[in-house]
Amino acid sequence: MLKKLLCLCLAGLASPVFAAQTALDLPADTRIDVQVIDRITLDDSQEEMTDVLLRPVTRSKEASAQPLPPYCLITASARLNDRRVRLTTESVTCIDAEDDSPAIYSGELSAAAFENDGNFGLDTCTNEQDGRCTKAVIEPEHHFQLNVGKATHIPAQENPSAELNRQRRQADGEGVANPIPADRPDPDSNAQ
Repeated sequence: MLKKLLCLCLAGLASPVFAAQTALDLPADTRIDVQVIDRITLDDSQEEMTDVLLRPVTRSKEASAQPLPPYCLITASARLNDRRVRLTTESVTCIDAEDDSPAIYSGELSAAAFENDGNFGLDTCTNEQDGRCTKAVIEPEHHFQLNVGKATHIPAQENPSAELNRQRRQADGEGVANPIPADRPDPDSNAQ
C-alpha cells in the first residue's frame, strides 16, 4: 500500500510543472496601469481600430502593486467617441517567468480604459470640430488605466517548454535533450 502511494507521489512530481500560481485572478474593478505599444491615430477616415496592443506598466517600485505579471500583451479595440477615445479590451496573454517553470495565461479580458484622473475614455484628442473630436493620437508614453468590468479567472495553460527544461536539467546527463558530451579533443588545441 505504501509502495503504491509512493509511486503515485513520484508520478505527480514527474508531470509538467506549473509556476506557483495555477490561475490568474482579477477581481471586478481591478485597475491595471497600461500603455499602447505602438502609436495609435484615429480620425474621420478611421474612427475605429481593432487589435490595439497594450502592455502593463509599473509605476511603483513595488512589483506586487501590479495585478498582472510583467510580460503581458492585451488586445483591445479603440473608437473615437465625442471628445474621447473609448478603448475596450478583448484578450490578455501573460507569461509569469518568476521561477524555473514559467506559467502561461491566455484568455478573455473585459475592461475599459480610464484616464488617471478617473474619467472614462482617453483624453487624447488633438483636433476638434463642432464639439466633436476629429483626430486623436495615443502615444506609447501616455499611461492610462484599465478597469476590469467583471471578475476574471484565467487558468494557467500547460507549458511544453517547462517539461523540456526539466528533462534538460536532469542530473548526470540522463535528460533527453542534455546528453553528456563525448570525450573529443579540443579543436583549439590542434590549431598551433
